[in-house]
Amino acid sequence: MRLGLNFVKGLRAEIASEIIRQRNVQPFHSIDDVKHRIPALQKSELTALAEIGALNSIAGERGHRRSALWQVERVARPAGSLLESSVGNASDDKVVSSDESNPLHLECEKRATASIFPESPSPLVPMNVEERLIADFRGTGLTVGIHPMAHHRATLKSQGVHTSIELRELPDGARIRIAGAVIARQRPGTAKGFVFLSLEDETGIANAIITPAFYAENTMAVLHEQFVLIEGKLQNKEKVVHVKAEKIMPLAAATIETPVRNFH
Repeated sequence: MRLGLNFVKGLRAEIASEIIRQRNVQPFHSIDDVKHRIPALQKSELTALAEIGALNSIAGERGHRRSALWQVERVARPAGSLLESSVGNASDDKVVSSDESNPLHLECEKRATASIFPESPSPLVPMNVEERLIADFRGTGLTVGIHPMAHHRATLKSQGVHTSIELRELPDGARIRIAGAVIARQRPGTAKGFVFLSLEDETGIANAIITPAFYAENTMAVLHEQFVLIEGKLQNKEKVVHVKAEKIMPLAAATIETPVRNFH
């Protein structure tokens, strides 16, 4: 799965368009090349792209997010007068055509840039699964990797927690446990103080009903926890499935900020 550049937080639309235009002329071969061909690209934008893995393929041998961030820091440093002079001389030497789409021109530019800005290997270790997940949500608001709950499924299963897709097969009245990321909180004006939570896991969405009395006793958990485990009685009638909450506990699934719609 691929995400468009419009998902990248902090990346200007005009820069995204220029990245696409330049990429269509010739693929980028390094992070130096990206910066050289798009001078208006800011360090913060390069960093955002590196953090979400968008630059892995051009971040050197065995490129990963931290190696890309290492390269961004190097590219973003001021060149200095001596290097700027060298860049100017190299630019003079490589001009073979005023047409930037000319393959020979682009190849000369590529070689000149590589000789002026030699890449240094990153000493940094790759991000772990949790770090990549956090970076994905921080940089795009979602992840194309596995859902945060999937990382904890084995432990949750040992605790008797059902996935959302399993609920439809369970009998009405069963006492069960569900868990997930809170993606919506609703309190309709006609619901007489009832709150409805939507919990997302790697299989879908489960709905929980919070009574006024339960809400009064557990307001902080209901309103502010991003991941929760809820225990209660299953109501499964006429293809309408939800859980009437009797217990709610914070769940340390990940230290990420997931998108949530509150009381819409």
